Amino acid sequence: MGLFDKLLGKKQPEKETRTYNEFWDWFLTKEKTFFEVVKGREHIEEQFFDVMSPELRKINDGYYFLAGMCDENTAELIITVEGDVKKIIFAEELIAAAPKIDHWKFTALKPETNIENVGVRMNDCEFTKNNIYFYSNDIDGYPDEIDLAFVYENLTEENRESATTGICIFLDNFLGELNFATQIDTFSIIGKNEAEQELIPIEKLREFLLWREREFTEKYKDSQILENEDQFSLLEATLENGMPLMATVNASLLKYDAKASYPWISVLKFSYDGSRNDGFPEEKDYNTMNIIEDYAVEVLTPKDGHLYIGRETADSCKSIYFASKDFRQPSKVFDQIIKENPQYKISLEIYKDKYWQSFEHYNVN
Repeated sequence: MGLFDKLLGKKQPEKETRTYNEFWDWFLTKEKTFFEVVKGREHIEEQFFDVMSPELRKINDGYYFLAGMCDENTAELIITVEGDVKKIIFAEELIAAAPKIDHWKFTALKPETNIENVGVRMNDCEFTKNNIYFYSNDIDGYPDEIDLAFVYENLTEENRESATTGICIFLDNFLGELNFATQIDTFSIIGKNEAEQELIPIEKLREFLLWREREFTEKYKDSQILENEDQFSLLEATLENGMPLMATVNASLLKYDAKASYPWISVLKFSYDGSRNDGFPEEKDYNTMNIIEDYAVEVLTPKDGHLYIGRETADSCKSIYFASKDFRQPSKVFDQIIKENPQYKISLEIYKDKYWQSFEHYNVN
């Protein structure tokens, strides 16, 4: 029984679930058959993919997987979340719980690949180290932002969409899933005629990103959180549709001069019925969501690298905001909240925003 069951007395929806260990116990009963299917590459979709997928969904949503032979005696299973930051921790935990099994290798997230072995074809376009370049843009006022322009030699207006997808797949394989999802803040895909700086060969990208990461870590290694007590401001506004908005934000944090050391923003959004109260929640929903919010604040602490920024309520939606040094613990805490509160439609977004530009509209920093 979860925390919110105890507090609120809710009955959980009936849904078959598995723990990581239960999944691997099940896998052990199938692994010999799976090995032969992967090795033979016959009927792999029906006898492996179609069997695995529903079992993975019993653990958590968002799992995908790849399988192939490392050599003639070893099959590899890669659990991927297709770059979804809020799901990365669950792939890592699943693989960490995997048993040692002869003839199997288990990997969390798509690994980085030697660039000599990376090539992508899509809609008559080919993407290799020979036709992709990059350079870094400096953004005034945001020196830590990693904004890259990827230059594709054969870019046209007709193939721009395919080129964007192809280059993303190329980078995902070259850098590895984790690095591609976390090391680059923003990027664009352009042609050679649009380039404004000297082009750098794409094989130097990994080295560049590692250098920027070391520089960033060194710059903020001694940063301290504000010593004064939190100072919350109550803000009121009106939406374009005429509905009232109310927000409570930590004004002292928004003045913090080392925001970039807490680059990961988490936004948990609750949808409720506010039709009878100008878009604000009824008392029961108000109290329930406050309990949930208090729990999140209690668990995601400054000691563990998390800062509570505040909340916003309007038009039948309540959002709570955190900034964190890392995204893994918020992913787990908010995933638990979502699963334990099926009475609400709850969405979670986790993204990198080194300068907390998401909160500039509050005009208190």
